[in-house]
Amino acid sequence: MEMTEKELDEIIQPIQKTDLIYQIEDNPPFKEAAFAGLQHLLAIFVAIITPPLIISQTLNFSTETTGFLVSMALLASGISTFIQCRRFGPVGCGLLCIQGTSFSFIGALTASFAAKGDMGEAAILAAIFGVCIAASPVEMIVSRLLKYTKKIITPLVSGIVVTMIGLSLIKVAIISCGGGYNAMGIEGERSFGSLQNLGLAALVLVSILVLNSIKNKYIRMSSIIIGIVIGYVVAYSMGWVDFSKMGEFGAITIPQPFKYGLSFDLSAFIAVALIYFITSIEAYGDITANSMIGGEPIEGPKFLKRVQGGVLADGINSAVAGVFNSFPNSIFAQNNGLIQLTGVASRRVGYYIAVFLVILSAFPFIGGIFSIMPEPVLGGATLLMFGTVAASGVRIIASQNINRKAILVLAVSFACGLGVELVPNILSQMPATISGIFSSGITTGGVVAIIANVVIRIKE
Repeated sequence: MEMTEKELDEIIQPIQKTDLIYQIEDNPPFKEAAFAGLQHLLAIFVAIITPPLIISQTLNFSTETTGFLVSMALLASGISTFIQCRRFGPVGCGLLCIQGTSFSFIGALTASFAAKGDMGEAAILAAIFGVCIAASPVEMIVSRLLKYTKKIITPLVSGIVVTMIGLSLIKVAIISCGGGYNAMGIEGERSFGSLQNLGLAALVLVSILVLNSIKNKYIRMSSIIIGIVIGYVVAYSMGWVDFSKMGEFGAITIPQPFKYGLSFDLSAFIAVALIYFITSIEAYGDITANSMIGGEPIEGPKFLKRVQGGVLADGINSAVAGVFNSFPNSIFAQNNGLIQLTGVASRRVGYYIAVFLVILSAFPFIGGIFSIMPEPVLGGATLLMFGTVAASGVRIIASQNINRKAILVLAVSFACGLGVELVPNILSQMPATISGIFSSGITTGGVVAIIANVVIRIKE
């Protein structure tokens, strides 16, 4: 007799014991659901808006464009979170999985377009969104082939790539701490690396560290936002914040699909496609952790259906984000800790979070406030955030058996990836397409890690 999918799950997966107040399919009262949603919002807000801020500052976009991109990042995250939690047919995992703008793509996008400033910001954005939409099917395809891709992208490879993402972004954060690219070549208190710039960044960094060590869970969850506010207030007292630019923003931000048009860049496409491949594996891990916390199966047909739907939604949501002039989205891991902390795993809380994000996206002053923020303030916060990303990669690597093969894979991957980051001119004599693809240490390290992991064979 043929077993049903539910019966098979019950045999394969032992019952997960949880101390949750609300399970995944429960419907909490409005007040409790809204309060839980606000806590998640505090934990993810800065992480959602940071990628557009970093990309805009690196590529020297105008204040108005930066504010618009921040608003669109919030809108895209709201739409993506709703799709992921609600689940539409095979799309979505049906868990309390929050999506936001991915950090993973910052290095590849800035490296691919930093030298193309003469194109103009509209043309650069058209190419970025065109590439992000064109490469998003990679993740959709991986969602259907998860059983097989795990043999290629092992935890070791995934850990190397995550570590490289963090290490590459630390360079971006350090530049922001020094005052950003615009501070290079000028003199005075706002010159690159000045005591004032570094002091402001250090103030934000230390504030976040102190707040994060406090036992009160709400202060810990809000530590990054509070740290940025402290830095913002100090910068304003120094006369470094010009609120007159806020007049450039309207009362309401109206979404404009394909506002900048679409174009294509082959070298950027290859780099972004590789990162989509890697983020699909990250999404797999995040959904596994979320399922385990929520008392759901972490193997068997039901779990496979959830993870395939989640990774598929990851790709579709990134394409939707590109349509609305935002950067690729991915599942955020930090909400898993909040589920444990609050005891609320109901996916319906995700609906509230999605609504909050969409409402915030409609008010351009929110994007405007962050777009005029002095770079050292953002740098102090992102230095810690990106360091945490690198530490997460190290933890993944440390969880594996580090034998001779693993050491060789680690050595060659980090050597090549960090080599390109430290000495970018090493590729100056290569064809433009090759140098464009491998100008990012993330791409170089990731490709080398995949090839090395498959090719290197050592008999212990």
